[in-house]
Amino acid sequence: MENLLYSIIAAVIGLGVLIVFHEFGHFLFAKLFGVGVLTFSVGFGPKIWVKKKGETEYALSAFPLGGYVKMVGEDPDEEVKAVDIERSFAHKSLLQRALIVAAGPGFNLLLAVCLLMLVFLFYGVPVLSNTIGAVEETSPAAQAGMQKGDRIVEVNGQSIREWEDLSSAIKESGGQPLTLRLQREGQELTAIVEPRKKEVKNIFGELKEDWMIGIGSQVSIEKGSPGLAIVRAFVQTYEYSKLTLVGLYKMVIREVSPRNLGGPILIAQMAGQQAQEGMGSFLAFLAVLSVNLGVLNLLPVPVLDGGHLFFFAVEAIIRRPVSLKYREKAQQVGIFLLLLLMIFAFANDIFRLFEKQVGG
Repeated sequence: MENLLYSIIAAVIGLGVLIVFHEFGHFLFAKLFGVGVLTFSVGFGPKIWVKKKGETEYALSAFPLGGYVKMVGEDPDEEVKAVDIERSFAHKSLLQRALIVAAGPGFNLLLAVCLLMLVFLFYGVPVLSNTIGAVEETSPAAQAGMQKGDRIVEVNGQSIREWEDLSSAIKESGGQPLTLRLQREGQELTAIVEPRKKEVKNIFGELKEDWMIGIGSQVSIEKGSPGLAIVRAFVQTYEYSKLTLVGLYKMVIREVSPRNLGGPILIAQMAGQQAQEGMGSFLAFLAVLSVNLGVLNLLPVPVLDGGHLFFFAVEAIIRRPVSLKYREKAQQVGIFLLLLLMIFAFANDIFRLFEKQVGG
């Protein structure tokens, strides 16, 4: 019970930070372009806390799975007073409206960069080194005399600095023998190893055949200077964004089971686990969630920010706003699809809990 409460608290805090940052992006750019902001809410539904400052009402609502910023003239049906026309969202330029909408997902990606930079700078990140951490029995590496602790410095005369360099060389070998130069207890050795094909699971759980030699990397914790941390954070955010899109695409074409999709229960469980492992793990988990929130919000689905951006793109092409009738119909479809997705994700969570209990 205590672990469950801890997980819920960690999830609420984490999601709250992501939502606030997302909505703050919309809020900041709206203010920057002179758009009046009436409400800044974290959560949906009945408001449980409200504070008004100037014209803006800041609220905490009952259901924290989201949030919204209500702007003057945001609703096309809304009658805007003559005095407020200049402050109306609908009367701003197409570029300004697009930037206000895109700022939400953009701030989520920016938050991910900031979180990953903090993790890399103060806590360090696990890095696969070019030092062997394990050798499988009867593997090509074992037969070639390779041992745990050996450091691989060259493959076929090419220098190896990171595990990724070695992995790429093995996969691209086509099964041809590789000449490896090793360092072992101050001595340099040479090993000739012939890769074998082996079926392994990739990050999406798919079984793939690849060339392997039967070794595992030694994991080390690497920290960096501020400059390196910033570069690493941007690169990692890009990689997470790409993985999110690839994973989504693989689900759509059924290469990856949609059963991998998780909802609020899975998020709460993972948030609790990462928080228990330490602040660095929790911040890294929040960074991944923030990337997911930012990327998914940019998809061209009505109701999401990406749907609004899609309508703006159409407006730029046809030189007039998309008909309100079509926008309303598209939004109804978008809401229906999102509800189905939420129900499916929640059902996956329940099924996973049931499987865990049955499995003991």
